[in-house]
Amino acid sequence: MLQIDDIRAAAARLEGQLLRTPCVESRTLSQLTGCQVFLKFENLQYTASFKERGACNKLAQLTPEERSRGVIAMSAGNHAQGVAYHAQRLGLRAVIVMPRFTPGVKVERTRGFGAEVVLHGDTLDEARAHARALAERQGLVFVHPYDDEAIVAGQGTVALEMLADVPDLDTLVIAVGGGGLIAGMATAAKALRPGIEVVGVQTERFPAMVNAIKGTHHAQGSSTIAEGIAVGTPGEVNIPIVRERVDDLLLVDEGDIEQAIVMLLEIEKTLVEGAGAAGLAALLKHPQRFRGRRVGLVLCGGNIDPMLLASIIERGMVRAGRLARIAVNARDVPGNLARITALVAEAGANIDEVHHQRAFTLLAAQNVEIELVLQTRGREHVQQVIDLLNGAGFAAHVQ
Repeated sequence: MLQIDDIRAAAARLEGQLLRTPCVESRTLSQLTGCQVFLKFENLQYTASFKERGACNKLAQLTPEERSRGVIAMSAGNHAQGVAYHAQRLGLRAVIVMPRFTPGVKVERTRGFGAEVVLHGDTLDEARAHARALAERQGLVFVHPYDDEAIVAGQGTVALEMLADVPDLDTLVIAVGGGGLIAGMATAAKALRPGIEVVGVQTERFPAMVNAIKGTHHAQGSSTIAEGIAVGTPGEVNIPIVRERVDDLLLVDEGDIEQAIVMLLEIEKTLVEGAGAAGLAALLKHPQRFRGRRVGLVLCGGNIDPMLLASIIERGMVRAGRLARIAVNARDVPGNLARITALVAEAGANIDEVHHQRAFTLLAAQNVEIELVLQTRGREHVQQVIDLLNGAGFAAHVQ
């Protein structure tokens, strides 16, 4: 089984090859969650993910004969970019097989690092099978994203750095897909600080590691905004390590992850993808579990599709009451819309959208339902707008 010396050796190989990312306290998140939160900014790596640690460690150990053959990997994006970038840096041929659902930003960045990208299958398992077949056919060295000790050792260097910067952390909360990151980090953390608690986080839609370790039978979904941890089969190398060295595994839902993405963007001014927000999502969903503790979170990736991000931000605004949809019933006479908009302006809200509904309503024929989408300061502000409209004789309510 992987040991701390393997991770220290990986750290020596990685020295000077990638960024030693900062690990700093977030005072605002600490106040909001009730625990002391330290963030490890792996989204600041050149490829915007911790994955290049494992990729670099693996490629650095290839024999001259293996280097001449080139490498192949399967990935939803972050491992792909890590392998492609370090293969390019080392002058190796790299072929990357990616599922068809992979966000375009990850596909294009992988191509930008000089890799040959093959889109195949709807799942990681299908992409993996195709990559294995190509490896055998073309004599390429297969670089697995998480089921390889060299990869796991590279990922474990994250914990070495975190505990060097913040030695008295008592809890690590780590996103789990195939288990490479948490297996490596748990190995390093438990060796350096045996009393530290290591907690894994999976999305409810892809609970493969939870099922493997806890013996549960949670159903697997087909998609998640945390596609970086959308793994149907955890790594065989990682399962025994997780079973022995990880203290707990938690599940979070899509809404928790969306909220965490928006909070990190708004509070920390840092962009993370769904998997990168999973740790904070766990703190938000289980605040009592972590209250009063010194918690290290890994912002493990920042590659997110801009259109998905726009949707998440908008939905977050709705949840916070800062984007609200209200209905106003009024007589369908000239001037009423102007009066309504003037009242909204008087309340300090901004109108985003206006829609008149005359046909699809149970109101009297002389009346109209006016639907407004408003930008507000929050739920209390929305209620102020409603009260002002109702006080002026209009029947208004939140939809």
